Amino acid sequence: MQSAQKQGKLNSYYFVYFMICKNQGMVKNQGMVMSNVLKENPIVGLVGWRGMVGSVLMERMLAEGDFDGITPVFFSTSNAGGQAPTFDKLSNSQLKDANDIAELAKCDVILTCQGGDYTKAVHQPLRDSGWTGFWIDAASSLRMANNSTIVLDPINREMIDKAIKNGQKDFIGGNCTVSLMLMAIGELFKRDWVEWVSAMTYQAASGAGANNMRELIKGMGYIHNGATDELTNPSKTILELDRKVANLQRSDDFPKQYFGVPLAGSLIPYIDVQLDNNQSKEEWKGLVETNKILGNGDNNQVKIDGICVRIGAMRCHSQGLTIKLKKNIALAEIENALKNSGNQWLDVVENDKSASLERLTPVAVTGTLKVAIGRLRKMNLGDEYLTAFTVGDQLLWGAAEPVRRTLAILRGKL
Repeated sequence: MQSAQKQGKLNSYYFVYFMICKNQGMVKNQGMVMSNVLKENPIVGLVGWRGMVGSVLMERMLAEGDFDGITPVFFSTSNAGGQAPTFDKLSNSQLKDANDIAELAKCDVILTCQGGDYTKAVHQPLRDSGWTGFWIDAASSLRMANNSTIVLDPINREMIDKAIKNGQKDFIGGNCTVSLMLMAIGELFKRDWVEWVSAMTYQAASGAGANNMRELIKGMGYIHNGATDELTNPSKTILELDRKVANLQRSDDFPKQYFGVPLAGSLIPYIDVQLDNNQSKEEWKGLVETNKILGNGDNNQVKIDGICVRIGAMRCHSQGLTIKLKKNIALAEIENALKNSGNQWLDVVENDKSASLERLTPVAVTGTLKVAIGRLRKMNLGDEYLTAFTVGDQLLWGAAEPVRRTLAILRGKL
């Protein structure tokens, strides 16, 4: 009974989300269209659809009508045999076992947001079984494989089409900060204007997971509840409030099970594991994934580096970029190139304080497909140095949207 009630709420939620998206203009299918490489009504296996990225993917697929003309099969790693989601045009069905190679092999496409460990456990055995379907994956495990393509079609559509034509079958979503950076300044790379980029990131809690997002809010509440007297009592000085907050953050009871250290009221200057060269793995991805998405080899590699930092935003990643241009290009020409790049989701914000505060923040961008870029100006370092600030939703263009659109491309819908 509880399961049925929960499913009913889920169905109502998806319908409401669809109507909101439709009213806000998020329901779009634009771009160059290629022929359908899949059979009519392809069987599409969905794995990890209940997680955070998977839930956003489901919302977007419903909003864009992506379930029309496919036969979806929902898989679960923990609840095989349970009831699969039901909504308009999708009848009741049971969840399949996400570790059952034989069941997976019945699908023409596997679209997974289950994570890297699942990919490592299942992908190769599935291929070894003789399966020749399309594997679309939001996880990082296969990004740098020689026979995979990192997908970000507003930037590398030609590479995606070429990979499909050449018979490639593994299409992988990119790192969130890389994808969001390229959605912002991809046109500058396309015009071969960029010599190198230094990216200083301000990454949201969502990039670490749903539990981390909850922990951030719990930390905020812990500070507020513990410092209420100092906050509301006019006889308390600001320094007393400051000391109380610091003591709360350093308390053993502060919520830090998932981050390991306090994030609320602080930041974390290291993301992912440490590599032998003392980069974090998150920072390493900036170089290797950017160049793979752009199709660059060793002879024309664009250097990318920086420092990746976790901050107390919920789901929008921001980046402060220093861009070394190959030559002196007028700022007006750069702004014009970005505005006329054909990227309908790019919001080029004038370098004005009021416009920046209104449009160039996580609060302004979160939950939308918009990627904002602003603070564009030449630096005191020289005319070939450009600064920029970008903001994008980590769960949309940073995760779910590129893989959703890849399925649409395979179906000839984009």
